[in-house]
Amino acid sequence: MKARTILIAALLVGAAGVGLMIARSGAPGAQAGCPQFTPMFGLMPLLFRIGVLPKPPIAATVAPSDTSTSIVIRPDRNDQIQCGKTPIRTVKDVVYAAPRLPNGKSMSLKMDILIPDTARKRTVVVYVPGGGFVVAAKESALNLRTYIAEAGFAVASIQYRTTRDGANYRDGVDDVKAAIRYLRANAAKYGIDADAVAVWGESAGGYLAAMVGVTNHNSAFEAGADLNQNSDVQGVIDDFGASDISKMAADFDAQTQQATYSNEGLVQYIGKASDAKTLDPGIASTAANPLKYIQANAPPFLIFHGNEDRLVSPSQTLILHDALVAAGARSTRYVVDGAGHGDLAFMGDTQSGLLWSTNKVMNLMVLFLNRLNEAT
Repeated sequence: MKARTILIAALLVGAAGVGLMIARSGAPGAQAGCPQFTPMFGLMPLLFRIGVLPKPPIAATVAPSDTSTSIVIRPDRNDQIQCGKTPIRTVKDVVYAAPRLPNGKSMSLKMDILIPDTARKRTVVVYVPGGGFVVAAKESALNLRTYIAEAGFAVASIQYRTTRDGANYRDGVDDVKAAIRYLRANAAKYGIDADAVAVWGESAGGYLAAMVGVTNHNSAFEAGADLNQNSDVQGVIDDFGASDISKMAADFDAQTQQATYSNEGLVQYIGKASDAKTLDPGIASTAANPLKYIQANAPPFLIFHGNEDRLVSPSQTLILHDALVAAGARSTRYVVDGAGHGDLAFMGDTQSGLLWSTNKVMNLMVLFLNRLNEAT
């Protein structure tokens, strides 16, 4: 079993680091499909099918959730974003922190920065990738990140510690905040304006983005370098992230609920119950729950969730959104009709990401970021 776990970890590392990047010219006026980074998509579905990689629990059914406080949108999957109009400078593998791991060794955490060719001062967007708390590939969502960068924002995509590094949720929040402090400390070096920072996460990254947003001014989550810098964010974009993880499978069938709350990666990252095999609902619903940190002065939230998500219950972002509004904070939640859990091409579903890369969805993000920029 241990050897199999090591093999899986190695394959996941390879999946995160080996891929195909489709380049573009970036010539002014030229537009084309946005660049893609494809991490072993051809091989990974086979590894899932033969059992080398364990499939995450996927629900057979999804119970409908309340949409009365949200906005339901129905994007046209054929209306895809285009890139290539604005030249982008890419700075890769920037080491932003070197935290110490449980084994005593330090780990170099890296980020990739997309910087648009524009003289305007712009909000910096910190992108936090998903990966089930097991992998955090900063190369993810290159098409979406490029589109946001071409809209005039510097986009820093970050790696953070996961269960493979012996990390838990507090470490993940610490890492995102460390990346924000680094960007503020080095804004002049990269020619960016980090007075205003938005954090944008998908799935596991959405959970961490929410935690970072609601813990503004909370020194308990500050650790590492550049502590003379502020890690507060001025806005949060949460794409289908969890919130109260003790209810993460609440919309799903009983079998999926059981599998979810005994998922090894989730249990290790959030907290173990006394049997050491299942999730500790006490930790998941309190210290690891962004709802417990919400105050009226929380930054504005923009939240998206697909009503066909079979990995994270759609009600997870609903309870976060409703709690923010109840506290007096600003939050807007969009339900993407017919959408699942983001881009699942790594599991063989090449159509799943299309609704998420539509002009409808991405331009709502750009509008939100422009409003943040105008407010600072």
